[in-house]
Amino acid sequence: MDAPDDLLARLRAGLPAEALLTDPDITASYAHDMASFCEAGTPAVVALPRTVEQVQHVMRTATELRVPVVPQGARTGLSGAANASDGCVVLSLTRMDRILEISPVDRIAVVEPGVVNADLARAVAEHGLYYPPDPSSWEMCTIGGNIGTASGGLCCVKYGVTAEYVLGLDVVLADGRLLSTGRRTAKGVAGYDLTRLFVGSEGSLGIVVRAVLALKPRPPRQLVLAAEFPSVAAACDAVCAVMERGHTPSLLELMDRTTVRAVNRLARMGLPDSTEALLLAAFDTPDPAADLAAVGELCTAAGATQVVPADDAAESELLLKARRLALTALETVSTATMIDDVCVPRSRLAAMLDGTAAVAARYGLTIGVCAHAGDGNTHPVVCFDHTDPDESRRARESFDDIMALGLELGGTITGEHGVGVLKKEWLARELGPVGVELQRGIKRTFDPLGILNPGKLF
Repeated sequence: MDAPDDLLARLRAGLPAEALLTDPDITASYAHDMASFCEAGTPAVVALPRTVEQVQHVMRTATELRVPVVPQGARTGLSGAANASDGCVVLSLTRMDRILEISPVDRIAVVEPGVVNADLARAVAEHGLYYPPDPSSWEMCTIGGNIGTASGGLCCVKYGVTAEYVLGLDVVLADGRLLSTGRRTAKGVAGYDLTRLFVGSEGSLGIVVRAVLALKPRPPRQLVLAAEFPSVAAACDAVCAVMERGHTPSLLELMDRTTVRAVNRLARMGLPDSTEALLLAAFDTPDPAADLAAVGELCTAAGATQVVPADDAAESELLLKARRLALTALETVSTATMIDDVCVPRSRLAAMLDGTAAVAARYGLTIGVCAHAGDGNTHPVVCFDHTDPDESRRARESFDDIMALGLELGGTITGEHGVGVLKKEWLARELGPVGVELQRGIKRTFDPLGILNPGKLF
């Protein structure tokens, strides 16, 4: 699709030549994120601004011409939230990648949206500080994308998700106006919390161009424990016991039998074939060895067949290798994967995993589950042959059954990946008609023309 001459002429009036991409072979690479089964259109042009003023120019132009705008970060998302629509301006924020300020006294960082999560983590670590949110794609994903989807990560059980670290935002609205929300202070309750409203809005309300992020003091190096269980139910009993006893692990992750075996095949880690579930727990407390010992006793009481606590950081990293390889290993099972993101109350975690296994058997598919067990946030990974129409159909239907199961268990259709295109129908089911009506009203207030990331969420 060729970009209309008027659109290009107006964009070029406020953007340097290198900030606009029009070659169809290049713009096609910006058409979608990493989600399966999500339609993507053909963008008219890709804009790569470096300044707030350039973003404002794009939005003023889009408003004048009634052209849709799809904001993007690194496109590592898994829900289609960054997928282009036909004739849109893809607004990539990746070149706005400066860390503007790090304040050890105020314990904040001020960043542009294109800053890569891992780069920020390393930068603040030099000041003895810690930015906790750590999505699995942290070496690639951007802070703007993390804010747009309210990303989580492995450490959420102790430190929480992205939304808990966003203190303030600068946002370019649909008509090009610049809105500042929130604060730099430790406390603040002035007016409605618009900052929190933008977090998780998937670029449908405005374009984040600057963020004030809360930081924490850098914790001690964590130690890790691995526990093998003869059943998923036993592992989930251990998770419940850990949380009920008031422990605060920095990480509490679970892998089912399918995932463990996939990792074994890929990395030859020597985990027993009899392992039905592997639980990993970590502590970054002043005395992590004592905490691991206490958790190890709870795992043994729940039926663990083997409990292996690490003695040092190097051994901890070795134990964590299995979890870090989980998604990569499951990708080798078939030609395609579809990653779900259903979060349930911790007390229903076993029912969620057992129900997912039943879905896999019903559809004749391989579905591995790795979970942020301390949060109840499961990631069922449906493995299927995308060249087989029937298997692809079964994969999609199994995905829907898993989301239905999550809602039945009192959970939510997404804990950290967002809604995007993939889960629009399910968002409506979770919110109900009144909830959808009110949320659409909020969307109209911020974006009356409906040009910001159209077709997402609702």
